Amino acid sequence: MNHEHKHENNHNHNGCCASGHNHSHGHTHEHAGGCSCGHNHSHEEASAKDLLFSAIGAGIGFAGILLLDKSPYFLAAIILGYLLLGKAVLLNAAQNIFHGEIFDENFLMAIATLGAFAIGEYPEALAVMLLYQIGEYLQGLAVDKSRKHLSDAMNIKPEFARIKTDTGFKTVAPEEVSVDSIILVKPKERIPLDGIVIEGSSFIDTSSLTGESVPRKASPGDSVLSGCLNGEEPVSIRVTAPYTASTVARVLELVENASSRKAPTENFITRFARVYTPIVVFLALALAILPPVISGKLDFIPWIYRACGFLVASCPCALVISVPLSFFGGIGSASRHGIIVKGSNYLELLNDVKYAVFDKTGTLTKGTFTLTESKAAEGFEKEEILIMAASLENLSTHPIAQSIVAAYLGEAQEKSNIHKELYSISDYHEIAGFGVEGILDSKHLRLGSKRFLETNGISVTLTPEKKAGSVVYLSVNQSYAGYFLISDELKNDTKKALQELKELGIHTLMLTGDTKETAQRIADEIGIDTVYSELLPADKVEKVEDLIEKQTGKGREKVLFVGDGINDAPVLARADIGIAMGGVGSDAAIEAADIVLMTDEPSQLKTAITIAHITRRIVTENIAFSLGVKILVLILLAIGIGNMWLAVFADVGVALIAIFNSIRILK
Repeated sequence: MNHEHKHENNHNHNGCCASGHNHSHGHTHEHAGGCSCGHNHSHEEASAKDLLFSAIGAGIGFAGILLLDKSPYFLAAIILGYLLLGKAVLLNAAQNIFHGEIFDENFLMAIATLGAFAIGEYPEALAVMLLYQIGEYLQGLAVDKSRKHLSDAMNIKPEFARIKTDTGFKTVAPEEVSVDSIILVKPKERIPLDGIVIEGSSFIDTSSLTGESVPRKASPGDSVLSGCLNGEEPVSIRVTAPYTASTVARVLELVENASSRKAPTENFITRFARVYTPIVVFLALALAILPPVISGKLDFIPWIYRACGFLVASCPCALVISVPLSFFGGIGSASRHGIIVKGSNYLELLNDVKYAVFDKTGTLTKGTFTLTESKAAEGFEKEEILIMAASLENLSTHPIAQSIVAAYLGEAQEKSNIHKELYSISDYHEIAGFGVEGILDSKHLRLGSKRFLETNGISVTLTPEKKAGSVVYLSVNQSYAGYFLISDELKNDTKKALQELKELGIHTLMLTGDTKETAQRIADEIGIDTVYSELLPADKVEKVEDLIEKQTGKGREKVLFVGDGINDAPVLARADIGIAMGGVGSDAAIEAADIVLMTDEPSQLKTAITIAHITRRIVTENIAFSLGVKILVLILLAIGIGNMWLAVFADVGVALIAIFNSIRILK
């Protein structure tokens, strides 16, 4: 019997702006991926200041241009205006050169505008800097909007906990509350720590964690998760985990670090920018020098003007900002649906999934087991085998074990002719994938699979008729004592989820430790394509490895595994994409997974894959549009058609269009 411990856990997330601008909204997100544009400021704090400097600089500079014909002294005003407008770009270019990072956007902008300035094209030099600053401001707004959607979805960190003391309630930081403390959560307050309701009843809004909009009723005895919002009634909660191990802390860690692993497309853009930038700089240099030298006219001024426009148009910011921003938006959109993606690379991999492999218990089924039938073998009584099995299983946290204990305790309340107290078991052992054993008053008890008993030389002579559910068998010493049939309900959306995956052309498989008959019956009911039964945890890994090895080549089809138990952790780690159930999943499973479904609904797989498809489509659109426009404009500038204004559109305009296209995914 596969004993799976159900808890909640954590992981990480990193957003991505790709221009290298660390625009922060709230807390800082480091953007992996992009351009070495070098801006390292908070958009909220610096944007107003930058705009003010730009407006003053533009006013002084253009006033100087209008008055230059009256006196050459107004050239000083133009220079001052240019320096105020281009202060950030020029400083960043100088700093990056000092650090050995020469070929970046700041370098391109600085060389282009200084070149325009040198040949007397003052309006173009000022206009390029002004439009660039406006573009930077609008880019920052777009990035902030993208991040705001994510931070709003994950704005769940509780500020305080109201802990019960001998003198009343005291407000402390959640980190200071210890396990088993009693906390009071008033109406409309966020639950600060995981726990169990001991007093009061209220509807709990879990949408910030699960994306589920319908509040859930919580009464005494029910578990509640930190980060959820209390409804209209106060509740007292006994804390079951410290803040560092709480759901809210773990989810926040997941979100903060989710994009630390970049998608292959992002890596391509980074490599592309490093090669592309020096090439266009040398092409611009060649454009400024070679034609006038080859022609013998030595008319450098018009060619330098073209080269400056060439440099402005060639800035790769549209690509290096919009592509990672698209993945950041995809991760944010997924989080709003209760899907935590631990890296943009996993979002990208979802596009290539061909095989979806499922664990059964707690993944396709609810994992809430009920004892539906028990029968004693000859020489044993039904009540006798139930209390022995319950005493043995009372030491296990497996849901099947707990269902047997619950069945005994329920029957004990109804009948006074059986023992109410469970027996004491010594030498208890759990054999992963098989069952449990222990000693009761010198009797050796074994409870588990049919194979477990038969491996120990015990013949199973009585089995249930073909019914849906898991069967565990009990032996006393070397005698077979009887069986217990435990049924597990399917999740409400399991059939829908599998149908949706089939419509996407994905082949579905189920791996389970259940008997062949039970597994096949469930597979037929829900429409699983392939089923493997009676598997140990190591067998599940082997099956997934076999499937992965069959997919050869760099662009091979990907294998996705969905599980929730501690015994699923090795398979989750081995699959191309591991997806864990976040609500009932074990710590180890969520730790090993690449994506976490906070709602525990298999149908969320379709949502995740759809978001991945949309993200890839938007990334492809941005790459095609940006490169297409830039190549066209560069050709026009090189042959003398077009001017600096066209170059500005090819840089700032194209970047803005690509960025606003990227944030469409948040809709």
